[in-house]
Amino acid sequence: MAFTRATGKHRRPSRMQRGTARAAGVAALAGTGVVGSLTAPALAAEPAAAQTGLTPVITLGDAVADRIDAQAAAQHEAAREAAEAAARKAAEEAAREKAAEEAEKARAEKERAAREAERERLNTFVSPIPGSYVSTGYKSGGAVWSSGSHTGVDFHAASGTAVQSVGIGTVVEAGWGGAYGNQVVIRMNDGTYTQYAHLSSIAVSVGQQVTAGQRIGLSGATGNVTGAHLHFEARTGADYGSDLDPVAYLRAHGVSL
Repeated sequence: MAFTRATGKHRRPSRMQRGTARAAGVAALAGTGVVGSLTAPALAAEPAAAQTGLTPVITLGDAVADRIDAQAAAQHEAAREAAEAAARKAAEEAAREKAAEEAEKARAEKERAAREAERERLNTFVSPIPGSYVSTGYKSGGAVWSSGSHTGVDFHAASGTAVQSVGIGTVVEAGWGGAYGNQVVIRMNDGTYTQYAHLSSIAVSVGQQVTAGQRIGLSGATGNVTGAHLHFEARTGADYGSDLDPVAYLRAHGVSL
């Protein structure tokens, strides 16, 4: 008996055509990266091509496609969350660095202000009797002074007028000073000395720290005087004979007389 092969549009595809179609489907899946992970078991389950002479075919249903989409969405979400976490971490680190810089700047400014305030405090000088004036000048001559000239200046002041330290220093003498009567001698912060004489009373003691404007006693007429006033001297040392021009001394420290 002889068989004839079907012809026309209803003819069944040949084995070669079916294999070609299957290969095209596999190639398309390979482009998506799915073949290696999702279809390996299916490939392994089929007989090897060398054994059967057939080209393996993988068929993906809707369930597998949904799994692929879900995996892709999960990976996208994980990448988005990682990017957001990295951005938050960077922002937090930048905020910490900025806060540290601002704290350091504030600390430095505070230290600078403190140094400036201390410098100003140490260099602040005032008149020994605010509002008074010099009644007898430096180096004035006369028999009343044993050296033949005035070694300080006299500030006009009624008895009992408050006398203040002209600056920061340490009291080195506080008591009777012979012709000077009751006196206070202060070693100033810059190493010079100031003297306040003929006081009616003394308000400080030796070794005491005093500041500019602090009351150290009251003016009077003790010692070798003809009336109440304050005798003020500026010196390079604590003792008599090392005098400086008191007015020039005070003006050099910013005091207007």
